[in-house]
Amino acid sequence: MGLHIRTRRTLTRQAIRRRHSAAAARHWRPAVAAAVASALIAPIAAAADANAVRRGAAIAPACRSARDPGLAARMSKDIRAALSSRTGTVSVAVHDDASDLWCAIDANRPYDSASVAKVLIMETVLWRAEQLRRKLTGFESRRIPPMIQVSDNGSAWQLWQDLGPSRVERFLTKARATATTPGPGGLWGLTRTTALDQMRLLGVLTEARSFLRSRAYGLKQLQRVRADQRWGVPAGMAKGVTAHLKNGWLPRSTHGWRVHSIGAFTGGGRTYRIVVLSHDNPTMAYGVRTIERVAHAVHRALNKGRAAGQGYTPQSEISERPDGSVPPGADPQSRTEDPARGRNDGSPPQTDPPGPTAPSGPTAP
Repeated sequence: MGLHIRTRRTLTRQAIRRRHSAAAARHWRPAVAAAVASALIAPIAAAADANAVRRGAAIAPACRSARDPGLAARMSKDIRAALSSRTGTVSVAVHDDASDLWCAIDANRPYDSASVAKVLIMETVLWRAEQLRRKLTGFESRRIPPMIQVSDNGSAWQLWQDLGPSRVERFLTKARATATTPGPGGLWGLTRTTALDQMRLLGVLTEARSFLRSRAYGLKQLQRVRADQRWGVPAGMAKGVTAHLKNGWLPRSTHGWRVHSIGAFTGGGRTYRIVVLSHDNPTMAYGVRTIERVAHAVHRALNKGRAAGQGYTPQSEISERPDGSVPPGADPQSRTEDPARGRNDGSPPQTDPPGPTAPSGPTAP
């Protein structure tokens, strides 16, 4: 009798455990399935986001402005539309002082600087002179203007060598552009940078509280960039606005053409900055058009109702010749095909479709 009772109790306890196990399994299996699905889907979603960034379409630009949220919403929509049909990898950063508007798309992605590194070189030279409590030397003052205004590479190389990488790194720390790393072996054109860091470096020249006292001199150099290099972010700017800009355009065996444009804009009662960095462009002209579509969207939103003073750069005026920021034969990567003729994967060059119509205007002052 006692054995029978113990056996029945044992069986009862076993039955209870089985019921609990079955109930737990009913809850556990969906949870495990969800976890497995999440683990499988997450890399796919991440890859989709990365592809969307490369297409420039599906990642919504993050524009924020506590003072003017309507402006931020309009600009987000317009930048998204400007990039919706473009291929390549594009990073954007925008800041407007008047509305305290900030926009960023993939702004921490690193790129080879190409000739936009010349702004960093100029600022470091100016900062060194201030640190040493002296004016620019004859050596410096003879090289900064051609380096910026006509993108002279010899002047850039001489100033870069004179500064040395450690001083450049100290300046980057001072400017809080710590994601930027000087190019190896004196190759300043291969300095790695991000759109956010380029925004900070432009801020060194535009912000009233900047540590650089000679920023007016630097802005004057950027204002005087010669006419055939004034493509990019000035496109679509309103009449009466002054552009201070620097561009870079460099093809390599990976990621195709790097095409960059950075600029600060003054006039019309506001100061704002636009940075667009890109690579994976099939041609230089294609990259220029992508940048100018973004620039039009920004200028239109910030200068509502004002006529544009500069339109899109005609494709016939884009040279398809590299900016020379990496001398021939010095690039660690070796090219197998002339970048002006096509892509390295053997596909034919991609022609650029016409962008939205915009009034043509005079070259920026």
